Amino acid sequence: MNHRDFAPTPPMGWNSWDCYGAAVTESEVRGNADYMARNLKEYGWEYVVVDIQWYEPGAVSDLYRPFVRLETDGYSRLIPAVNRFPSAEGGEGFKPLADYVHSLGLKFGIHIMRGIPRQAVHDNTPIKGTNVTARDIAHTCSFCGWNTDMYGVDASKEGAQTYYNSLFELYAEWGVDYIKVDDIADSWLHGGPHLAEIELIRKAIDHVGRPMVLSLSPGPAPVKHAEFLESTANMWRMTDDFWDRWPLLLDMFDRCETWQGRPKPGCWPDCDMLPLGRIGVRCSHPDRRTNFTQDEQLTMMTLWTIFRSPLMFGGEMRDNDEWTISLLTNRDVLHMHRYSFGARQVSRIEGKIVWLAEGPDGERYAALFNTGEEPAKVSVTLADLGIFGGGYAKELWTGKETSSLKDALSRAVPPHGAALFRISTE
Repeated sequence: MNHRDFAPTPPMGWNSWDCYGAAVTESEVRGNADYMARNLKEYGWEYVVVDIQWYEPGAVSDLYRPFVRLETDGYSRLIPAVNRFPSAEGGEGFKPLADYVHSLGLKFGIHIMRGIPRQAVHDNTPIKGTNVTARDIAHTCSFCGWNTDMYGVDASKEGAQTYYNSLFELYAEWGVDYIKVDDIADSWLHGGPHLAEIELIRKAIDHVGRPMVLSLSPGPAPVKHAEFLESTANMWRMTDDFWDRWPLLLDMFDRCETWQGRPKPGCWPDCDMLPLGRIGVRCSHPDRRTNFTQDEQLTMMTLWTIFRSPLMFGGEMRDNDEWTISLLTNRDVLHMHRYSFGARQVSRIEGKIVWLAEGPDGERYAALFNTGEEPAKVSVTLADLGIFGGGYAKELWTGKETSSLKDALSRAVPPHGAALFRISTE
């Protein structure tokens, strides 16, 4: 099975980072999984992902504690901290939690850091299936600039591939369906992308034979490596961590334009998580509802979905209000996200931006954005949308249908706002 078959449509799920930082607990993961199964699964949401530091007993927020002891097994591999994940007791690892998520009809994912634990290198612990040790394969001059847990792995060393194979053998035993690998994809801040370790990971997933979606972070991943990323991963970040600040959202238009034409089955440039609903519950960021206005939330959801970015919700789902739920359960928008193709920017004149995508039945999708500070009329000709002879439009967020269109589509759009249309030909 080709790795592209693991994610034929953009993955959709929940990740614990935006609300719980490095300190999520098993009960919180189960609670959010329960919510997803009851309320979102029927709309295509399926992944439940435990983010960073699940192996650190003393994690309390999104602030990393340098050089602390982590939980490992006897083979230089990190395992869940049982004080936070009680079902991992007795060497069970994440299998009981993954089994629970699977029992709900959902899929289970985890975050890992590139490399091998620094403490395993200092303790010189063995690598399973070899005569070498952690110290033998570590690249001690390759390390993360913002987290002290790991050293890189030197892909040229005997035992390097075996180490990664042993990691993914463990994850397969646990029942992991999705792996987010961090400190590996970016192009400038942290010395990446680390192409050799990406190849080791790809081979390790292929070795175990379990379909695991591979997501690479952080960004920005360099577009010059697009073909390599497509050949090895399913998702890769186009940005560093995305938060609920308008300048970051405005910047995403440039990033999407850079990567337009690249989203395809199994290969998804990633705009990063959706900081919606209640976030910052256990973080250095304050516990709050998202700072984005409702118009900005519509802009984010419209850009992410027409571009076909993966959708990873970051909020505490059990605190979702009706507005947030409406953003996650709009069947017309999610149909576009799942089945459209060819998304591209049609025009950008000052703060007026138009994106186009095509639908499988000949329909067109048009996203009209106003990134300015005043209300504005945003327009696009039907010819620019590839429509000749008129058509009918439905605004997908409101459900309102327009009268027959002859030459152009126009809409007054509020500042920082968006309108999203499906246009059927006459």
